[in-house]
Amino acid sequence: MQTIYPGNRRPGAHIGVTGVSHRYRRNANVALSGVTCEVKPCEAVALVGRSGCGKSTLLHIMAGLTLPTAGEVRIDGALVQGPSPRWIVMFQQPHLYPWMTVEQNVGLGMKFAGRPRKEIRERVRDLLGLVELEGYAGRNVQDISGGQQQRVALARSLAVQPEVLLLDEPFSALDAVTRRALQRDVRRIAVEYGITLVIVTHDIPEAVAMADRALVMASDPGRIVESVPIEVNRNDRDRRAADAQVAQGRLQAAFENSVGRTTAAPPARPAQDSLKIVGGHV
Repeated sequence: MQTIYPGNRRPGAHIGVTGVSHRYRRNANVALSGVTCEVKPCEAVALVGRSGCGKSTLLHIMAGLTLPTAGEVRIDGALVQGPSPRWIVMFQQPHLYPWMTVEQNVGLGMKFAGRPRKEIRERVRDLLGLVELEGYAGRNVQDISGGQQQRVALARSLAVQPEVLLLDEPFSALDAVTRRALQRDVRRIAVEYGITLVIVTHDIPEAVAMADRALVMASDPGRIVESVPIEVNRNDRDRRAADAQVAQGRLQAAFENSVGRTTAAPPARPAQDSLKIVGGHV
């Protein structure tokens, strides 16, 4: 079986955002003001905040889809001036070509890049296995569910071997069960293949399920007001687990503070708590 990513591939990428400000029109309100942050290679970072705080604008600037009014974004030192196959965005809608099959949609980027048909066929097969769509290659994308369409979009994104995956609330329109499954699978794939993740969300449990750290944003103007580490078991991010509950409470408190509703963060979970659970009993 062909590997999805070559063994000598450099994992992840560093994202540096320096002094980024943006307004969409000369006389419009400032969407972002003086945003400076970084995302380390292979780190998963969630951008969290209320609607209108500039989360998606910041993500689009990171992706090169929008150029900032001031400041800059660099990925591994290279100035971001436009889109690149090194950094890929997944949107709320999968934006598949409805007249094409699953296989054709996944392989489209490789076809445009002039890759040989055999290579495309083998890579698409492996990618469909990775996103749990074995047996769907010949299906028209209009004949599969919304969750399956997002899996096709994910496979298409991975086909070009990106170092950064930027998620603009791609699971928000899905049912809860499908959304949780995709959150888990995207996180697993990112860890397995060393992809840097940036996730836009207003869903606190989603941020805890997918990210290592959350950047909490406030509005008017859009800015980062707090960086919250998400300290949960990498291999078990069940939202019902005690450490996930604590992380959700801390992130919720930071979110409330960002909108002017002060609340106390829950205390840190004592380290010895993890020793109290033996054989499923407390």
